[in-house]
Amino acid sequence: MSRQISRRGFLHNTSAAGAALGLFHYLPSRLLGREGNPGPNSEIRIGVIGTGGRSRQLISQVPAPGRVVAIADCYREQMLDTLRICKGNWPIYDDYHVMLDKEQLDAVIVGTPDHARTLPCMFAVQAGLDVYAEKPLTAYIQEGRVLVDAVRKHNRIFQVGTQQRTMEVNRFCCDLLRDGKLGKIKKVLGVQYPGPNRYEGLPEEEIPEGDNWDLWCGPTELRPYNAALQRNWMRFRAYSGGEMTNWGAHGVDQIQSALGKSHTGPTELWPLSPGTNGKVAMKYDDGTEVRFELEPGKGPEGGGIFVGTECKMEINRNRFATNPADFVKDAPRPAVAEKWEGEGWIARPHIKNWLDCMQSRVLPNADVEIGHRSVSVCHLLNITRELGRKLQWDPENEKFVDDTEANELLIRPRRQGYELPEA
Repeated sequence: MSRQISRRGFLHNTSAAGAALGLFHYLPSRLLGREGNPGPNSEIRIGVIGTGGRSRQLISQVPAPGRVVAIADCYREQMLDTLRICKGNWPIYDDYHVMLDKEQLDAVIVGTPDHARTLPCMFAVQAGLDVYAEKPLTAYIQEGRVLVDAVRKHNRIFQVGTQQRTMEVNRFCCDLLRDGKLGKIKKVLGVQYPGPNRYEGLPEEEIPEGDNWDLWCGPTELRPYNAALQRNWMRFRAYSGGEMTNWGAHGVDQIQSALGKSHTGPTELWPLSPGTNGKVAMKYDDGTEVRFELEPGKGPEGGGIFVGTECKMEINRNRFATNPADFVKDAPRPAVAEKWEGEGWIARPHIKNWLDCMQSRVLPNADVEIGHRSVSVCHLLNITRELGRKLQWDPENEKFVDDTEANELLIRPRRQGYELPEA
């Protein structure tokens, strides 16, 4: 992953497109007089969009030369809690657009709920900023391709928060599989990650003071406020793909990496049992079959089990096991894995990789295309469950083959005012 990204001619590439889209007022004013990107000794000024629990963990793990200088969230009370918990004294913004315009930023960390993630990423990229976005990257497949196109057009460094792509143990294991050391892979087993529930109505409650409910709902339907929607949004299809796109974004990503499929996807998918939480399977064009049938909590949620002709290997977050037990002779030392252990789902080295790539302009370990492809598989598996039948997928064109009903699920309607801009 050493492909070089050219330095930008930001003003030339972005101002005309931004003005045409009516978005020019979102450009940080300091960009109008700045050329190039952060140098090797430059401080990297970071804004944070979305200040919930995961963003607080990331804020606490930003290494030098990165420095958080501002935060934005549509719920003011949550921002105030973040200032207190993170011991910060940054300016706060109720609307991230204002932060992008006023602050002299080099980059942003986007830790919003899933349904609201892509849009601020798009505006940040168009403003010439590099981005670290939490996983899962998107709420549906089509917006992921639009985002990838925008990142490439504006030559941005975009890291997705699948930190196992930087973990030495996971990289070692995936390399081992791709190099054929386990022999021919006969089958792969993944966890049967639960899918989301459909919204069936909740009683309307009073919107808390300082909570911009309209902005929180973003591109989704403006439903009556209920605290369960805002606090437990991952349960509902409108806002998330459930655990299939939550832990599945990590586990599926490791399967994609280990099989050498990081820039593609399966060609066939089919249900193994009925229901939105049912078992499901898929196959790649080389015939490798992956079956998501391991019980949640009893399988490697951060990876998968790979059965090869020479060895069986289980890959999980920051650890692995083999049968035969002594098959691997040169694994990373335990001390290498220890830096990833501790409270807060450690991501510091992954963020450091992003910061390093901002200065070198080399693609990061979990580039936007990788993040898009991995979560696309998660979305495909949920669609297979929803339709309850076998599907044929064209990974090159990212469409189902001769299947109008399935292709309609690749996109979702977006509420007026929250449409995706052109790349």
